[in-house]
Amino acid sequence: MIEQYLGISTDKLVKAGWETLYMVGFSLIIGSVVGFLIAIVLWLTRKGGLKENRILYTILNGLINVVRSTPFIILLVCVMPVTKFIVGTRIGTKAAIVPLVIYTAPFLARLLENSLLDVNAGIIEAAQAMGANTLQIVIHFVLPEAFASIILALTTGTIALIGATAMAGYIGGGGIGNIALTYGYQTFNFPLMFSTVFILIAFVWLIQSLGNLLSQKRRTHQ
Repeated sequence: MIEQYLGISTDKLVKAGWETLYMVGFSLIIGSVVGFLIAIVLWLTRKGGLKENRILYTILNGLINVVRSTPFIILLVCVMPVTKFIVGTRIGTKAAIVPLVIYTAPFLARLLENSLLDVNAGIIEAAQAMGANTLQIVIHFVLPEAFASIILALTTGTIALIGATAMAGYIGGGGIGNIALTYGYQTFNFPLMFSTVFILIAFVWLIQSLGNLLSQKRRTHQ
């Protein structure tokens, strides 16, 4: 009955769901690690930072601004040679992860940098007064204090990543977004299109609610 209503097999829907989870999961993990490292460097090397370095900060800041200002669909095409070099192909779900990481990492880096900047300067001064070195300050003082904000940053990044996976269909990435566009919008199958959009909305709502809950719990226990 569902297949008749939507005009597509259940197997295709299940496969699309797994493709979306695959792309979001791997891209989020890799992008978070890269973005977190970039955010730490930006925070340390900014003006007045613990390891102030205007040249390095300017270069990283500029690269982030360039990538973030580039529409994802254009970025998708531009990095195809890089994708081919890394995964051996330009098309497919695995190939979509490369541009998704390149898109996500700078976005998360900026969000995480803002989370670190929100930490009260007095905490850093207190850590320095106790003789803590830079690594100890970051790990034992700054990160715990910024953790609630970091959760919300990762939540926002995850939601943005879900939206980007819809365009991954351009290179055969698949996913729920691709089902909505290819089998729904382009074939005027509006029941399927609205159903897949509803699934994505529910997914985003669930992630945002979970992120808000975890962040609130963290703030409560601080």
